[in-house]
Amino acid sequence: MGANFYRLIAAQFVSGLADNALLLVAIALHLEQGGAGWWIPLIKFSFTTFYVLTAPVVGVLSDRWSKPRVMLVANGIKALGCLGMLLGVPVIPAMMVVGLGAALYSPAKYGLITELVPPAQLVRANSWIEISTVGAAVLGIVMGGFLISDMFTLSAMTKILRDLLHSDSLLCGSLGFTVLCYVLALVLNIWIKGSHITYPRTLVHPLALLRQTAQHQHRMWSDTEAGMSLGVTTLFWGVSATMQLLVLQWSQTHLGMSLDHAAYLQGAVAVGVVVGAWLAARWVSLEGAWRVLPIGLVLGISLPCMNWVHHPSVAVLLMILVGACGGFFVVPMNALLQHRGCQLLTAGQSIAIQNFNENLSVMAMMLGYSALMAMDLPFLVITSVLGAWISAGMLMIAWRYHARKKSAAESAK
Repeated sequence: MGANFYRLIAAQFVSGLADNALLLVAIALHLEQGGAGWWIPLIKFSFTTFYVLTAPVVGVLSDRWSKPRVMLVANGIKALGCLGMLLGVPVIPAMMVVGLGAALYSPAKYGLITELVPPAQLVRANSWIEISTVGAAVLGIVMGGFLISDMFTLSAMTKILRDLLHSDSLLCGSLGFTVLCYVLALVLNIWIKGSHITYPRTLVHPLALLRQTAQHQHRMWSDTEAGMSLGVTTLFWGVSATMQLLVLQWSQTHLGMSLDHAAYLQGAVAVGVVVGAWLAARWVSLEGAWRVLPIGLVLGISLPCMNWVHHPSVAVLLMILVGACGGFFVVPMNALLQHRGCQLLTAGQSIAIQNFNENLSVMAMMLGYSALMAMDLPFLVITSVLGAWISAGMLMIAWRYHARKKSAAESAK
């Protein structure tokens, strides 16, 4: 896959590290400012907003411009959003700016992978990306937990920044360190080379882009392979984002952990995803990606089990199992979606469609989760609803895929 591919892995690792740490720091800052608990999902919602709003544009931009240049600009925008939070911009608008950078970054990153790696290597390349992404999540969560702990918030670095900015927040040093991570990712992007693949110039008029996006949506969803994998990843990432916050709530209410220690339990999920991604790279081919569909049912059934776990060591094992199911499940689906999407559309446009659907799912799940928290429903009800949603969604996707395959086989006779 070449040195350029691994440069891309390194840059996106550092950027992802900062993203995951920043979410925890933003949550801690919100609570420090006296914000209500049910607003926490809306922080994630705000980060995701531009993924949906810019979906008609970002795919075109990532195909029109050099993808490494797009990634460079995206990391700069992330750094500005984090810096704004440090300078006193409210959490939710600042996270929206960081989310804008992330929305620009994603189609350029995945599109460049599709251009650099041949189809036969896509599952392996996606395993590297997934492992580096989840590795960034593991270390980012650990880093975020450390950044909001007393050890860091009472450190000399934090004191110096508080004095310079005349701030009362104990999280000044945490935000300053995260800004430095985004700057490092920006510098690493300078050494990534483009693939030199060019695409035909497309119309950029807003109405034309909206019509084009609607056509692309129809083309992706109506294709048997692309529609199945898009449905799976859309469902998975919506639930995954909810799980990220659900684990924090569970750790504090059922296991008696503080927020900085609860963050470390999220790392167990991420470790499981790395294991699942590695197993998928060894055992699952692009053509056999559909065979992992039953794993989604296992994932849904396992969630309510959280309610009967009260010991941290058992909780770690359960979270590793959940993560492993997720990694084994989503890596082949991502590879299939990228391969088929690149055949139906262009690399950047197909990733933009994927991002639109997945992040619309995240936004819907965040609103739903926030509403459940605002109603003060028992944790058992929340996890049961979430597990049932995953299981029902997977059954529907599997039924639709096999019905289409059967229809296509009968038509071919």
